Amino acid sequence: MARVKILDKEFETSIPADEIDKATAAVAARINNDLQGKKPIFLVVLNGAFMFASDLMKHVNIDCQISFVKLASYEGTKSTGSMKQLIGMNEDLHGRSVVIVEDIVDTGATITNIIQQVKGLGAEEVHVCTMLFKPGVCPKEKTPEYIGLNIPNEFIVGHGLDYDGYGRNLVDIYKIIE
Repeated sequence: MARVKILDKEFETSIPADEIDKATAAVAARINNDLQGKKPIFLVVLNGAFMFASDLMKHVNIDCQISFVKLASYEGTKSTGSMKQLIGMNEDLHGRSVVIVEDIVDTGATITNIIQQVKGLGAEEVHVCTMLFKPGVCPKEKTPEYIGLNIPNEFIVGHGLDYDGYGRNLVDIYKIIE
């Protein structure tokens, strides 16, 4: 297995790029079938999902739109702590089929927050598509509809995922060496 060093940590190959590509094409085929005629809008969650979204859209052959959003955390003055809000949302989602595109879903907390916001903007239906899913961590009721690959609960980088902002450009996915 190939190894890389990012900042102070060592990583080894976990998922090679060709395996990611095959999984991405399979997810796109399901989306093409399931959402044919619905003209969905894909909402890509930055920063991590940019590479997966690029690969995914190369295989999506239905009429669709794509937009990019970011989940920003703000320090609040209330006892609830921080509030998270989508930024960059310029599209009218009222009555639309929306596909939220994520890099990884583990606890399901982030995706739950985004789904609530998208539904609040009037989306008719909301689907979740993720490159990676940690089934051992995420509650079953939050399982995404479209999953590229299931992975164990390990810290990973590459193919859009980062360690302190580094490693997103790696084509393979690497797991940390403990």
